[in-house]
Amino acid sequence: MTFRITDTRIGVQPIADIDTVKNHPLGTIVRAYDETLGEGEFIYLKGVANTAVGHIVNYDDAFQTALDTSAVAGPSRPLAVAMAACVADRYGWYQISGLAVAKKDAAVSFADGAGLGAGAGLAVAVATGTVIQGAVVRTVASAKSGVTTVAIAINRPHDPSDVS
Repeated sequence: MTFRITDTRIGVQPIADIDTVKNHPLGTIVRAYDETLGEGEFIYLKGVANTAVGHIVNYDDAFQTALDTSAVAGPSRPLAVAMAACVADRYGWYQISGLAVAKKDAAVSFADGAGLGAGAGLAVAVATGTVIQGAVVRTVASAKSGVTTVAIAINRPHDPSDVS
């Protein structure tokens, strides 16, 4: 996967790069294209400890990320998929729309079109009340047991509202 930014901007940090320097205002959104995955949108955020490529994160109004646990009911927050191992005190891009590749537990399998949740940043199967809104499994071959990633179609995903 090599997403290339298609917006007409000069000096944009590449999608898969992280930096200790904030190169763009937090919350900046760009469009980028990959030959295999097509076009997507990406948001510039501050990283959090233990983030790996493909982790599902949520972010707050200060654009600080946290590994997502949407499989547990709680406050609704916007979600994104990490494009690099953007750990604490680093800045990088996170995918918010398009076909994304998310990390999952190798023991988990999904059906095409299945809803999903997140636990400690990994895609997980969940009950209806805790399914991530704006995200579905798209590629069955990548969703089977024994594989550590899953292709998901996302469109500005967010945690479900607190139903408790």
